[in-house]
Amino acid sequence: MGARRKSDASDMASRWRRRRMCVLIADLPVPAALRDISAAGAFLETNARPALGSAVELLHPEAGTIEATVRSLADDGIAIAFECGEQSVAFALAAITADMSRSAV
Repeated sequence: MGARRKSDASDMASRWRRRRMCVLIADLPVPAALRDISAAGAFLETNARPALGSAVELLHPEAGTIEATVRSLADDGIAIAFECGEQSVAFALAAITADMSRSAV
């Protein structure tokens, strides 16, 4: 048997964290893959490029819908910010929990 490599926190997260397909609602609904999420916001892999500061909604298949503001644009997606509060905490926890309990394909 070969030597086993020490795992770190990023290895652990990668086992359960998948890019969940969501819908970003800006001018039109567009597909978006949820790469990262917290109570403060999320990063979405998408081809959509709504204007900085514009209001959008994120529809997650298990967590529901949350309003957000476009915080930054990147080559591979956008960062959105939530109004941090009970709703954003519940949304983020529901999204993370859904990904953790989803069976691997």
